[in-house]
Amino acid sequence: MPYILASPCILYPNLRAEGITSAEDIVIFSRCIERCRQAGIEIVQLPCPETLFFGEVRPPGCFKDRMDFPEFFSLVDRLEERVRKTIADRGEAPLFILGVNSSPTCGVTKTYYTEEKSDGPGVFLKRFQDYPMIDVKEFAKYHVYFASPLFSDAERSFNRKAADVLESLHYSVHLPQELDDDAENRGEDREAAIYAGNLAALKSADIVVAVIDGADADSGTAWEMGYAAASDKRIIALRTDFRRFSANECVNLMLEMESEVVHSLDELREVLSYY
Repeated sequence: MPYILASPCILYPNLRAEGITSAEDIVIFSRCIERCRQAGIEIVQLPCPETLFFGEVRPPGCFKDRMDFPEFFSLVDRLEERVRKTIADRGEAPLFILGVNSSPTCGVTKTYYTEEKSDGPGVFLKRFQDYPMIDVKEFAKYHVYFASPLFSDAERSFNRKAADVLESLHYSVHLPQELDDDAENRGEDREAAIYAGNLAALKSADIVVAVIDGADADSGTAWEMGYAAASDKRIIALRTDFRRFSANECVNLMLEMESEVVHSLDELREVLSYY
């Protein structure tokens, strides 16, 4: 089974310093755990240097003020050896390490090394920069709404192929064509149900991937992209069509300005892959 190494407070938030865990943090941690569960990824808990050094009940503080001592570095040395032995015993590397930004020990891209937050990993995760790392807030964003034309066999086949790429990266994908829509069954009630189902999925999505192939983008896709932009969601526009609207536009300025434009499924995989 594939596995990740995760900061222990993701599984046990009580291990964090007093007063720093918000209700939003709990939701984020839960979403990360659920994503791994759905994807069949085992979560292997990292040791917590701060808990082992100070105990479970402790006030928050930066590294320089509270941990910059030889005894703490000696503990981190021993914990690094323990983690590397775990990896060796498993016979394969973790997919990535899941950390928690701001943590003096387990931050990924931001950490309180001093009283001012700085760039870079925490002092414990810094020991494992030979593995990919991702912060919990990024990994928790895994619900994808796939916006695209879906009216021909070719379109549906391509959409499914793209969804397979996303699902291989452990994203949960809403693919509107799977609502079993066709012209013959489209009564008023059916249309309302399709609209409501897609709108609910769009509202709850973290990321919108939108296909903008063709001489002009599909009108439904353009509407979904506009809704996503107004909702401040991340939008990735997939344009495999080699034609260009102008020297600076692939298809439409208004669609592209709010999007990250990629030109193949390989590029889509690259911008959404953590490892």
